[in-house]
Amino acid sequence: MRPLTLWRYEASRVGWTAALGPPLAIALGTAAALVNPLAQDTARILLGGLEMVIPLAAAVACASIVGHDPAVELQLSAPTQYRSTVLRRVTVTLGWTAAVAAATAVVLIATGWWERWPANHGPFVGQLTWIAPTLGLSGLGFAAGCLFRSPAAAGALVTTVWAIQQFFGDAAQRSRPGRLLYLFATTRGSEPRDWTANRLTLAGAGAGLIVLALIVLGRKERLIGEEDE
Repeated sequence: MRPLTLWRYEASRVGWTAALGPPLAIALGTAAALVNPLAQDTARILLGGLEMVIPLAAAVACASIVGHDPAVELQLSAPTQYRSTVLRRVTVTLGWTAAVAAATAVVLIATGWWERWPANHGPFVGQLTWIAPTLGLSGLGFAAGCLFRSPAAAGALVTTVWAIQQFFGDAAQRSRPGRLLYLFATTRGSEPRDWTANRLTLAGAGAGLIVLALIVLGRKERLIGEEDE
């Protein structure tokens, strides 16, 4: 199979959740911002769409990648490793999410809305606003999907973590570990000195969880055993 054809196939396999999630997230965030009369609140909501809703959409999609393949035994016997196939799907999912988020950020910067939020951290470093929580939450969703082998359970874990941080943000920031793992440090507030560390910690945790998921997928006997149950 040619590389381009292979990537097209993997894009079709990730499903409509991954394809429609990021655009719908931006559309909902924009609609919520437009009904707000205060410019600063509007800017916060627009950036919040990038920091809050985009990561959730990507993470739910990543959580559902593993567990939908019929006849996994056949895929495990193929020359191409199963985890390589799954990694391509994760790459497609996160690549599409990044394209939508980056395009949205460019529009916000060009129209001046980015600068209207005081804690925007600039047009370049500020892209960690969405990159860090997307990697962190998506890594969690992907790892949970590989460990649980259940898209529903993995998706539930992702949404639960997101909701806890959304509704109990103040409690999450009372300790340094909580501040370092807080998803919404740009638009919901954080210690200024902790923002960069927070973004790097989330990105690093996401990358580590993806590596963990790939290690789990490398255990063929575990995958076959779970499919037989």
